[in-house]
Amino acid sequence: MQNQRPLILFTNDDGIESPGLWAAVEAFSDLGDLLVVAPREQQSGTGRSMPVTSEGRIYEREMVINGTTHTVYAVDGTPAQAVQHGVFELADRKPSLCVSGINYGDNLGNGVTISGTVGAALEAASLGIPALAMSQETPKDLHLSYSNDVDFRAAAYFARQFGEWLMSHRRPDDVDVLKVDVPIGATPETPWKITRVSRRRVYWPTRPERVALSDVGRMGYRLDADPSKAEPDSDVYALLMERVVSVTPLSLDLTARTDPYRLHQIIAGVAKYPANGNGNGGHPNGDPAADVVEKIRRTKRGKAAAG
Repeated sequence: MQNQRPLILFTNDDGIESPGLWAAVEAFSDLGDLLVVAPREQQSGTGRSMPVTSEGRIYEREMVINGTTHTVYAVDGTPAQAVQHGVFELADRKPSLCVSGINYGDNLGNGVTISGTVGAALEAASLGIPALAMSQETPKDLHLSYSNDVDFRAAAYFARQFGEWLMSHRRPDDVDVLKVDVPIGATPETPWKITRVSRRRVYWPTRPERVALSDVGRMGYRLDADPSKAEPDSDVYALLMERVVSVTPLSLDLTARTDPYRLHQIIAGVAKYPANGNGNGGHPNGDPAADVVEKIRRTKRGKAAAG
């Protein structure tokens, strides 16, 4: 007899030991058969990458989920690779849903392509599996932690609500993933709203502190000082300004929303695209990259003058 219980695939980018992952798994424990396949180690910031250096070793572990012992799998690889191993090696049938998260830290704005949480969900979607990318806002210093100070209960509640919807309803065309970001202090009564991905960058790169270029020098990041400038209908504004749960439909189709005929005319030189007046091509943050480059140049000029 065919097994009618849905198979739910769980993964994340924080690693198999993350309390956020287990909060998500526990929220779905009575809804179907659970398959947990997550990176063995921290994989934040890996996007949907498939590094050829990943060895793909899989380690079986035992985890107790709501009083029941389950075999789970830790993968030497990225979140997207964990999804592939789960679907093609470990699942006995096609999953009905993929839940990625719950992530330590939000995934907002144009940085979503960096997120391993989102990348895993997109990978599942590319295989025809409805997918949910869940993230919990946390202080920046907890992004790479397994801190027990983070309360995942509200995020787990919303994960179940939207996960059940994905399993029981036909999605509108072009909706491949639901990206859900939950603010600090949220409860099950916190409002949610449909948003779009902001063009604004939330976390800005910071230069490493080192003496020689050959020294270890990992790039850092800082939080954007003024999220109020984000688009009012965006994920950034909803989470950081309105303090509501942001639900963003994502598509695998990355094609720009523009008139292709008009674009062809512009590229062919038949028509001109009017400048927006600030010379930055419409970037919502002005030209921050140019500002950084200019600061580096000033620093080098200062050192040269001092020498």
